[in-house]
Amino acid sequence: MRRVPFFAFLSGFLLAVPAMAQLVVLPAPRLLTTLPMGGKAGSSVEVTITGENLEEVTALQFSNTKISAKPVTGPDGKPVENQFLVTIAPDAPVGVHEARVLSRLGISSARAFSVSNVDEVTRTVANNSVETAMKLPLNTICNATMTKRAVDFYAFEGKKGQRVAVDCAATGIDSRLTPVVIMANAKGADLLVNRTGGIIDFTPPADGTYLIKVNDLTYQGGERHFYRLALREVKGDGPAPQQPSTSRVSAVSWPPQGLAANAPANEVEPNDKARDAKKVTLPLDVAGSFFPAADVDSYEFEAKKGDVWWVEVASERIGRPTDPFVLVQHVAKNGEVETLTDVAELYDIVSPVKVSSNGYSYDGPPYDVGSPDVLGKVEIKQDGLHRLSLRDLFGGTRNDPQNA
Repeated sequence: MRRVPFFAFLSGFLLAVPAMAQLVVLPAPRLLTTLPMGGKAGSSVEVTITGENLEEVTALQFSNTKISAKPVTGPDGKPVENQFLVTIAPDAPVGVHEARVLSRLGISSARAFSVSNVDEVTRTVANNSVETAMKLPLNTICNATMTKRAVDFYAFEGKKGQRVAVDCAATGIDSRLTPVVIMANAKGADLLVNRTGGIIDFTPPADGTYLIKVNDLTYQGGERHFYRLALREVKGDGPAPQQPSTSRVSAVSWPPQGLAANAPANEVEPNDKARDAKKVTLPLDVAGSFFPAADVDSYEFEAKKGDVWWVEVASERIGRPTDPFVLVQHVAKNGEVETLTDVAELYDIVSPVKVSSNGYSYDGPPYDVGSPDVLGKVEIKQDGLHRLSLRDLFGGTRNDPQNA
C-alpha cells in the first residue's frame, strides 16, 4: 500500500481551512412587526419595530417616497432603540407599502405597512371582556395584536338603519392571525359571525351599543398575530369597502397582463336578464362582481362576420375563489321573439406547460399551472347583434360582493 507523506496530508488540510471559512455567512436581518401597522395619509405616528438580527438599526425605509421616518429621541437626545416617527404625506397613495430597516448587517426583509384615508388608533390597554371593550368610533381603523387564548372586544354606537362594515385585515398584511370576527349586542350575544376573513355587513335594527369581537381561529396570539380592524359607515347599497392587502398566491399562477389596475367602466345593475343587457361598443374593459348569488352579467354588442375578438376574465387570478364562464350568442330578433345561436363557450385557461403524467416531474411539473379564469377567442360568423353572458360556475349559493 502506498503511503501518503504526513506533510502532504497536513498541507491539504491547511489549504481546505480557508475554503471552509469562505462558507461563513453573516445572519440576515429580518423585520417581523411594526406597531402600528399603518397610518392615515397626512399624519405622523410613532412606530415600534421588532425583528431578528437587528443590530445597530439606523433607518426605517419605505417603498414609497411619500412615507418617511426618523428615529425617536429620548430626554438625553439619544435615539430610542427600535422606535421611529413615521410621517405620511397627505398625497401618499392609499394601500399597502413595504417597510424595511437598515442595520449594520444590511437591509432587512420587508414588512407590510398600510396607508389609509380614515382616522387610526392603536390599542394600548387589554380589552378581553365586555366590561373592558374599547370604544371605536365610526370610520376608524384600530391597530392591535392578539393575546393568546383571548378575545378582543370593541364597542360602537349604532343607529337604526345606519349600515356599517367591519373588516379585519390580517393575512393580507402578512400576519399569522386567522381572524374570526363577530358582531354582538351590548350583552355580548352573537348576531353575525365571519370565520373566513371577509367583511361583516351590518345594519343595526335599533339604536344602541354594539360589540365587535375578534379572536384567532385556534386562539393563537403574540406579537406576530397582529391585525387592523376597520369600522366604516357604508352609504347606499353598493359593496362594502375592504382594506387593501398584499397579493395572495397559493400556487403557481399566471397573473393577468395588460389589464388596467382600475377598469374605465363598471357594470350597471340590473343586467341579469336579456331585456336588461347593457349595450356596449367593442373593445371594452369593464369591472363588475359576481353578486348577488347566481348573478349573471349580460352585455350586447354589434359585430360583423369575420371579426375576431379575444375575451379575458380575471377573477381567480386576482385572489377570488371563482370559476368564470362566458357564453357568446348571436341574437336574431323578430318582434318580441328572439332566436339565439351559440357562437362560443369559454371556460378555463389551459396550462401553458405540459403537466406531469406520473406526478414526479419527469416529463413536466407535478401541478397544473392553468387557471379557472377565461381567456379565449371569439370568431364572429354572421353580422348582427351579439350577447355575452358572464357568470361564476361556483356562484349559485355564494353571496359575496368581493367576488369581482
